[in-house]
Amino acid sequence: MASRSPSEAGTRARPTERRVRLAKVALFAACCVPLALLVAAGLTDELGANPVETITHETGEWALRLLLLTLALTPLRKLTGAATLIRFRRMLGLYAFFYVCLHLLTYVWLDAFFSLAYIWDDIVKRLYITAGFAGFCVMVPLAVTSTNAMIRRLGAKTWQRLHRLAYAAALAGVLHFLWLAKADLREPLIYLSIFAVLMLARLPPISRKLGRRTRPRPAASTS
Repeated sequence: MASRSPSEAGTRARPTERRVRLAKVALFAACCVPLALLVAAGLTDELGANPVETITHETGEWALRLLLLTLALTPLRKLTGAATLIRFRRMLGLYAFFYVCLHLLTYVWLDAFFSLAYIWDDIVKRLYITAGFAGFCVMVPLAVTSTNAMIRRLGAKTWQRLHRLAYAAALAGVLHFLWLAKADLREPLIYLSIFAVLMLARLPPISRKLGRRTRPRPAASTS
């Protein structure tokens, strides 16, 4: 069977690149929707009886959703064979950090009123605040080193080891939500279950099995 020429391969690659770029634009816009809805609700006085609590909850939950979605891309790539999924991981991770920053800013500004003593007291005495603050601290170096220049500077292996901290950040976010909930634990337990599944999918035996599901079979020889 004759192989494709470089020009044919390039022609096939260009539409794929265009689709990826369009998908990134769509993803960028989709990630802005939760913030836009919050702003619209604020402008129309529809944030409920406790607007600060609503903003805090929504920004925190969207940060956790996007972080778990970021972690889901690698297992999904292995399960589906869609290698282009990984190209959306950086954007999702940065948007997760963006919503974490909004979540923290809401607490620091509208709840603690920039009182360092109040914030420190909360970190020390409230376990869910401790977990949330730890998760934020873990995400800072991940966001700072998300550029191609930092990957080159750190080296691929060091960068990959560093970015495994995303697992710790996700766990801290799940525990933050779980310990914050007082009575109804159903929603935080759903996130905990998703996190557990994503971690199990990274165990070598399961990861290898997922990879084998999409590994191309050798083509039959033809004369």
